[in-house]
Amino acid sequence: MQTRETTSHLIGGEKIPSTGEDGIEVLNPATGEQIGLIPAGTPEDAAAAAAAAHGAKEGWAKTPAEERAGLVKEAARKMRERAEDLAQLITLENGKPLNDALGGVEAGIGTLEQYAELGPLHRGKSLNGAYMASDTMVYEPYGVAAVVVPWNDPIAIACGYLGAALVAGNTVVYKPSEKTPLSAVWLAAMFDGLPEGVLNLLLGDERAGRPLVAHEDVDLVLFTGSVPAGREIMETAGRQLKKAVVELGGKDPMIVDEGVDPAWAAGEAATGSFANTGQICTSVERIYVHEAIADEFLQELKTRAESLRVGDGADPETEMAPIVDGGQRELVHRHVTEAVEAGAELLCGGEVPDGPGFFYPPTVINGVRSGMTVVDEETFGPVAAVEVVSSFDEALEKANETVYGLAATVLTADPEHAQRASRELSVGTVKINAVFGGAPGGAAEPRKASGLGFGYGPELLDEVTTMKVIHHAVAPRP
Repeated sequence: MQTRETTSHLIGGEKIPSTGEDGIEVLNPATGEQIGLIPAGTPEDAAAAAAAAHGAKEGWAKTPAEERAGLVKEAARKMRERAEDLAQLITLENGKPLNDALGGVEAGIGTLEQYAELGPLHRGKSLNGAYMASDTMVYEPYGVAAVVVPWNDPIAIACGYLGAALVAGNTVVYKPSEKTPLSAVWLAAMFDGLPEGVLNLLLGDERAGRPLVAHEDVDLVLFTGSVPAGREIMETAGRQLKKAVVELGGKDPMIVDEGVDPAWAAGEAATGSFANTGQICTSVERIYVHEAIADEFLQELKTRAESLRVGDGADPETEMAPIVDGGQRELVHRHVTEAVEAGAELLCGGEVPDGPGFFYPPTVINGVRSGMTVVDEETFGPVAAVEVVSSFDEALEKANETVYGLAATVLTADPEHAQRASRELSVGTVKINAVFGGAPGGAAEPRKASGLGFGYGPELLDEVTTMKVIHHAVAPRP
């Protein structure tokens, strides 16, 4: 079992115990058993980590870009050698099936390699000015970046922020979720070739995270997580006039148009609603299906939900694993029960099973409507919430009835409807006829309450750097 000693902070290249006495248990979602203990963190811990990063930032910014990139690429190589070990650790603390965990690790490795290639190529601009002068716009690192990441895909998300920030010349204080800290300890160890203080690991919950974000040595915040936490970070950043990139919650809709194969559409909906136990920022949380195919679609979706094998993520036969913890399971179950009490029809699932762990069955409910928590608030669990609509226009209107604007999926055989959806849906990403996927290096900017700034792709390098304009004229000869 992991101990407090093996899960200390990593500050200035050394394992540093917390200045506080409080600890946080790390639990296995499949059993509810403790698998580790980490410090809760203190303002003093956060200050020490920020100071170490601040002390290293000048030297790291002056390090040649290709050298920075090479060190990031070396960390990716080390990860690849032990990818299966890291995947097993993610499954142990996050609960997700081992294949899914391995996919997240491989995605993180690929992201580090991507930014290692792109970092040295990140270009500024030259401007047309006077003949005897040069005018340029050059990118520079912000300085110290606070990287605060969630538990649902802890390595893939962290690698994106870490890779971009480091290759661009920023030093980092990396604060993982207190629910999945053990994989973060492992990941930080892969960067042991970096100079001391360039990458620091701060463990704990909001007792460490809040003072980190607010610390005067932090110049940039990169955050993925909940809307309330994101709003608080933006308020803090706004008061201090520091840069923040935040990707927050979603309530992603799926529109199922008439004229598509109901069985195929149900398969896409099941994938979108139940993958990673519904714990993906871009999970499908609202489904608007045309009445012409609704009966067949609902029956097929119910069949697919009931056929999923639910179990421990370490079991290779498992198709859907437990929810991350008891609190999140309670929230999911409350959304379902409130919807049923308000008149929605429970087609399958919807009951908390007996036994250890934080399992919850794939759940399908029909007849949801605006005003229900399962429609208005982020559920983040294995729930397919369906409303039958009479037209594509109605589906578009209802899809936009939300404070969120992360992504949306549209299943349609009508090219006009596909084009309208791509223009009229108020989200950062529109996916036509595929719930997941996309080209490598793709980026998206969330809208409305789902966040601000590009969190992925080459555009993230723009977010983690600041532009300086230089006008260089020739001095007159004496």
